[in-house]
Amino acid sequence: MTTLLTQLSHLGTAVCDEKHPRAPVALPAIRTSTVRFNDIDTLHDTYRRQAAGERIVGYGRMGMETHAAFEEMMCALEGGKRAFLAPSGLNAIAMVLLSLLNAGDHMLVADCVYGPVRQMDETVLKRMNISSTFCSMRDMVELESKIQSNTKILYLESPGSLLFEMLDLPAIAAVAKKHNLLVIADNTWGSGLAYRPLDLGADVSIVAVTKYIGGHSDLLMGAVVAKDDAIIKRIDTNQYALGFSTSADDVWLAIRGVRTLDVRMKRHAENALKICEFFDQQAETLQIYHPAFEKDAHHDLWKRDALGSNGMVSVALNLTKAQTKVFVESLKLFSIGYSWGGYESLIDMVNTDFLKNHAYWNPNYPHLVRMHIGLESPEDLIQDYQQALEKARKV
Repeated sequence: MTTLLTQLSHLGTAVCDEKHPRAPVALPAIRTSTVRFNDIDTLHDTYRRQAAGERIVGYGRMGMETHAAFEEMMCALEGGKRAFLAPSGLNAIAMVLLSLLNAGDHMLVADCVYGPVRQMDETVLKRMNISSTFCSMRDMVELESKIQSNTKILYLESPGSLLFEMLDLPAIAAVAKKHNLLVIADNTWGSGLAYRPLDLGADVSIVAVTKYIGGHSDLLMGAVVAKDDAIIKRIDTNQYALGFSTSADDVWLAIRGVRTLDVRMKRHAENALKICEFFDQQAETLQIYHPAFEKDAHHDLWKRDALGSNGMVSVALNLTKAQTKVFVESLKLFSIGYSWGGYESLIDMVNTDFLKNHAYWNPNYPHLVRMHIGLESPEDLIQDYQQALEKARKV
């Protein structure tokens, strides 16, 4: 049996066989709104099979061979049975929650999740009489005490957003299984190669394809991967009913991104560790948040559960607000931006008001910068940091 990396290099290629003796390497982006049928019986058979849950195209909204190829890649990456695509990572989250929660249900949410999940709770879920409790998921006894009679889902992100807090997913999954709950994990950080939630007990994995899988900051997409037939059926039915659709051109770009995902993420990870080592030597550094760094508080969990790392690093700095702003704005090789996963280096001066609800955040720290370490020379990035810090120190 071939390894995952070999599979990812061969899945989704154009057919080349006896019937197709000449073929391109890359599968084309097949764009269509309308699907034609040879006869009425074929049309009826298509919709019968689609209603039974088969991944078969009856209308262009669901995508054709290009989409199917990328879905197969996502299943390989995440270790799932079926993948569903959405126009963005946040759309993918909405797809899952609207598929698996009903009016009157409750879910427990890790306090370290992607910020817009809180906004979705406030503006959409509450209006639908779905309640949420945001909490730390580090203590299993405390977590279990927060489960209500109507709790249906444990929703988490590991490593978490902004501070990259590793959670004990197998322990959380054990609590969920005891109470017959579903575990939904945002796996954008790991993107299948560095972390695999379905292998650790999660029922559904969500990935913002926008980030590392896309890899070039030029597409928006989300993916949902599951392995249980009952869950797949619920998501499949709701995806169709809600009309989620993704561009064939974006899917084609995502397939291209998968081909180099492994080598890119390894380079990001190598560069990030060098940056951690640099900040570890700076007097202004209060704490470094990067689970692959040996001084990170959750490094042991990372070693146990993760398969790799990436370029995301946050650093709490003992600088004034003015100094932090000068530091960020003096960097020449870092763009200011709050996405990540592309080839370029980015930095963001995090509003610490967003961290007040994170149990992992030390409220005594004055400022936090979140950085995506790109594919540039790490020596050049370090020199850039040095000149920016020198300017900040003079403020």
